Amino acid sequence: MTELPRKAAARTARLAALPLGYAGRQAMGFGKRLGGKPADAVLSEMQQRTAEQLFRTLGELKGGAMKFGQALSVLESALPDEVAAPYREHLTALQDSAPPMPTATVRQQLTTHLGADWKERLVWLDGAPTAAASIGQVHRGRWRDHVGDGAEREVAVKVQYPGAGEALMSDLRQISRLARGVAPVFPGLDIKPLVAELQARAADELDYHLEAEAQSAYAEAFADHPDIVVPAVVAVGDEVLVTEWMDSPHSLAHVIREGTQEERDHYGEIFVRFLFEGPVRTGMLHADPHPGNFRVLPAADGGLGRLGVLDFGAVARLEEGRMPPATGRLMRIALDNDDESLVAGLRAEGFIKERIEVDPRQVMDYLAPFVEPAAQERFTFTRDWMREQFERVNDPRSEAFTLAMKLNLPTSYLLIHRTWIGAIGLLSQLNASIPFREILEESLPGFAVSE
Repeated sequence: MTELPRKAAARTARLAALPLGYAGRQAMGFGKRLGGKPADAVLSEMQQRTAEQLFRTLGELKGGAMKFGQALSVLESALPDEVAAPYREHLTALQDSAPPMPTATVRQQLTTHLGADWKERLVWLDGAPTAAASIGQVHRGRWRDHVGDGAEREVAVKVQYPGAGEALMSDLRQISRLARGVAPVFPGLDIKPLVAELQARAADELDYHLEAEAQSAYAEAFADHPDIVVPAVVAVGDEVLVTEWMDSPHSLAHVIREGTQEERDHYGEIFVRFLFEGPVRTGMLHADPHPGNFRVLPAADGGLGRLGVLDFGAVARLEEGRMPPATGRLMRIALDNDDESLVAGLRAEGFIKERIEVDPRQVMDYLAPFVEPAAQERFTFTRDWMREQFERVNDPRSEAFTLAMKLNLPTSYLLIHRTWIGAIGLLSQLNASIPFREILEESLPGFAVSE
C-alpha cells in the first residue's frame, strides 16, 4: 500500500466486496457443516476470516473506511464475547496503526501547505511515520522558530493524506449504503446512525486550522495540570499541523492489551477527569475517545505517570461554553429514584416528545443501570457490564427496547451522547475501577447536591 486510494470506483468496489465476502464465507461454512465439521468451529473460522478482510480493507483504504473501523473498535466491548473474541485483535490493531504514505508525498504536502521554505524551519524530518490514522499521519521532526538563531525543538508533524476529504466523504456515503451488508459482522449494532454521526463531523476533522484552534485552547487550559499534558501548537497549514513533540512509549491501546490493574485504574481515572474537566476549562468537549489519542507518559522512575492527549479534530463546541446543566440534574434525580421528576425533566429537555406517553417507573428502570457508575464510591467498568446494558436495550423482546423506541435524542446532545458511549466502551476495555461519582460532583454542572 503506497498511497491513499482516491478513485471512487476502486474504493467503492473494495468496500462493496465486504458483504459479498461475508456471504461467500457463509455459503462455504454451510458446505463445511454438511461435511460434518462442528457448527461452532465453522462459525469461529468464518468470523476470523471476516474480521481479517474487514479490518485489513478498512485500514488500508484509510479515509472514512478506517474512521468507521476505529469507531467500531471502541464499541467492541459491547459485543457478545463469542462475536467479539475473533475480531478483538483486528479491532485493537486499528486503534494504534495504519499503513503509511510515501515520503515523497509527505514532502509535497509540506511544500504546498507550509511554503517552499519549510526546510528552513523544519530542519529535520524522520522519513518513517511514528503514527498513521484515518485522514493523516504523524512524523517526528526538529523545528527552528527563528531562522539563524540555532535554537531547535522536537515537534510532531501531522500531514493529511492528499484527497483525504474526498475519500472520507465518499467512503462514509458508501458504507451507509452498504450498512445492511456489513451489519452481520456486528450483530446488534445499528450501523447507520454511527455512519451518520461520522458524516456530520467529517468537515470539522478535515479543517486543521479549526483543530489547531481547539488544541491551543486545551494546551493553555491544561498547562498547569498535574496529570494531563496537551502539546502546544507550533505551526499550521490547510493540511499540515505542527505541534510540540511528546515522548510516550505507548497509548491506552497498549494498556488495554497488556496493562496491570494498577495502570488500568490510574490512567482510566485520568481519562475520565480529562473528559469532564475539559468543558469546565475550555468550553469544549474532546469528542474522540479513541485509545490511540491518549498517550501514557510514565514517571521519571518508570512508574505511573501522566496522560498525554492528542487529536483535537473532533471537538464539540458547547452551548454556553459548558456541559448542559440538565445532564447532571437528571443523573442526580435518577440516583434519588424520583421517577416523576425524572420524566418531567426528560420532557423539558426534549428526550420525551410532547405526545409520547411513558410509564415513569419503566423510565427509571431503563435508566438506572446507566447511572449505576455514579451510585458507588468506585465503579469498575467491565466488558460484561457493558455487554449486559447493550443487550438489554437492543433486545426487541424486552421492555427496555420498547421504551427506548419512545425516547428522543435532541440534536444538542448527539455528540455528547456519542462521546460518552465511546468513553464507556474504552473504560470497559480497560476494566478500570474509578471514583466516578467524585469526578461528576467536581466537574459535571447540576450533579453536585449543593447545586
